Amino acid sequence: MVSGETPSPHETAVSVEIPQYTVLKTLVIWAAAALPIAALAWLVAPALEDRFGGEEDVPMFKALVICLTAGLVWQFVLVVVLVRREQGTLRWPIVREALWLRSPRDPKSGRRGGRVWLIVIPLILLFAVEALLPTPPHPENRDFGEFLGSDAGQDFLSGAWGWYGLILVFFLFNTVLGEELLFRGLLLPRMNGAFGRGDWVGNGVLFGVYHLHVPWVIPATLLDTFIISYPAKRYRSTWIGIVVHSVQSVVLAIIILTYVV
Repeated sequence: MVSGETPSPHETAVSVEIPQYTVLKTLVIWAAAALPIAALAWLVAPALEDRFGGEEDVPMFKALVICLTAGLVWQFVLVVVLVRREQGTLRWPIVREALWLRSPRDPKSGRRGGRVWLIVIPLILLFAVEALLPTPPHPENRDFGEFLGSDAGQDFLSGAWGWYGLILVFFLFNTVLGEELLFRGLLLPRMNGAFGRGDWVGNGVLFGVYHLHVPWVIPATLLDTFIISYPAKRYRSTWIGIVVHSVQSVVLAIIILTYVV
């Protein structure tokens, strides 16, 4: 949407009823997302690692990329199935409203889109600061940043266009079609009935502790309660979370590309 005053024809509002989840149903859906990807990271990846060749941490990197991508794709499938059962259709106008995939709306002025999008700038900066926070001790062979900064990682990625393509798929499902679509698109709009005005707090906490596959990031990720969950709730837009979360992926994709070429 370009105009900040009126919605474009593509965002004309349609009537969509968004049911409210109970605490139990919210937790069941959380578990359906968190537990499979944790199992893939901690059980399947080590078994898969032995099937790959390569020096130092390369086999584990390959295994984790495959396993985490599979876990994130499952989250997308979960959202699609739940929305289809809930709304009875996957037509875009319905899905857009059911998952808050619309331009942010200023709750005070009623302005939608346009200058309201400027809210993502400070949020992106805060998200970047969060990424710089120290993390508790963790296995080095499971740290993507450490691997990408190592000689072994850069040597492996040189000319590895196939793996680069898979990494891009991983990024796409991580910040667009997976985590954000599930937590800010599906869960957040449906948590008010059980959590009341603190629904965004509950959403942020659930998102933080969801990271069982990389538990050392949980403390820092809890800050996303304020950086992503609250703005997404206030402006009724999943796109805020997608944009803020995806900047990191875009930067990493560019950095990795310099290794591949």
